[in-house]
Amino acid sequence: MSRGPFSEKISAPKSGGINMPDDEHSKIEEKMKDVVESTRKEFASIRTGRANPALLDRVNVEAYGDIYPINQVASVSVPEPRLLVIQPWDRKLVPDIERAILKSDLALTPMSDGSLIRISIPTLTEERRRDLVRGARKVAEEMRIRVRNIRREAIDILREKEKNKEITEDDLRRGQDDIQKLTDAYVAEVDSLLEAKESEIMEF
Repeated sequence: MSRGPFSEKISAPKSGGINMPDDEHSKIEEKMKDVVESTRKEFASIRTGRANPALLDRVNVEAYGDIYPINQVASVSVPEPRLLVIQPWDRKLVPDIERAILKSDLALTPMSDGSLIRISIPTLTEERRRDLVRGARKVAEEMRIRVRNIRREAIDILREKEKNKEITEDDLRRGQDDIQKLTDAYVAEVDSLLEAKESEIMEF
């Protein structure tokens, strides 16, 4: 029995193993994994009613003539469920960090004592929760599209191989089926992350 273009076993979320042909196509799965990781990061930066250091991941501070993420100039802790505490490594940066937070789209108000910055996370209104859910769904749809674009690229590669007689028509069909299974697995992973994020946002 001849080997198809997707004969080497690899793992994939919720799939039980998807057949991939070689290093070239293994990169396709890595790209899909990267999309899922990007989804996690995007969701982590969406504000909910809980304090989460990841909220500040996209806040950049002007310091020492350059731009730095907050976590490169300070430590961020969560001493209480609705409280973030920022400890700058250089007290002179306190005003700069406060200014960066106020300029962000987080709608948070930092309070400092000259050395520490405290941010109380207010309870979200029902309207704000709905807005955040819509934002999370938009992110998820963008990520699904990215996964499907990767699928299209992979299938284009297989079609080119079949056109050049490097694989058979049956190989192409099996390969397309395997890529679709892989795509379904990673889209399901994005959906799972969205479901968890929506639950977190709507949690009182």
